[in-house]
Amino acid sequence: MVKVYSIDGITPVVHPTAYVHPSAVLIGDVIVGARCYIGPTACLRGDFGRIVLEEGANVQDACVMHSYAQYDTVIETYGHIGHGAILHGCRIGRNALVGMNAVVMDGVVIGAESLVAAMSFVRSGMQVPERSMVVGMPARVLRMLNDEEVAAKTRDTEDYIALVERSRDTMREVEALVEPEADRRRIGEAAKS
Repeated sequence: MVKVYSIDGITPVVHPTAYVHPSAVLIGDVIVGARCYIGPTACLRGDFGRIVLEEGANVQDACVMHSYAQYDTVIETYGHIGHGAILHGCRIGRNALVGMNAVVMDGVVIGAESLVAAMSFVRSGMQVPERSMVVGMPARVLRMLNDEEVAAKTRDTEDYIALVERSRDTMREVEALVEPEADRRRIGEAAKS
């Protein structure tokens, strides 16, 4: 059961084709679109401002999203947010990626098909052009991304869209085994008959 909390009479919205891990928390003005993935322990706090995930976006494990009334926090279509990232009152453009443990602050706009490197700190108000590689503390535009890099990012996001279905169809809370099975298969291998 997903942890969803209403506040001031505003209840989160989760599209039926999305997957939200049961340990994630959604509060208030949160709108999760079609085929979105929200990973374990993610926290989306729409208690001061709106949070929107457009179709196919993913927010991975331990991410935090928050905003204030003057800044919605939006992840556009195919946006990809790495483990432990923090988004606060910003807009992540279509098919852009925010790397693990990066922080993106109020009023920032990350242009479409851009990449924010892991551990980067993007200062309030920064406007990042489309297809930019953003790195550092504080973050700066290092260079432009090429077609191959954007295509690789798109494939990674499509893996998370596929994970939505796998999670909805096969993830179940169970008791742990005490030892591995003798013929234990790996994720992705077909079950043995």
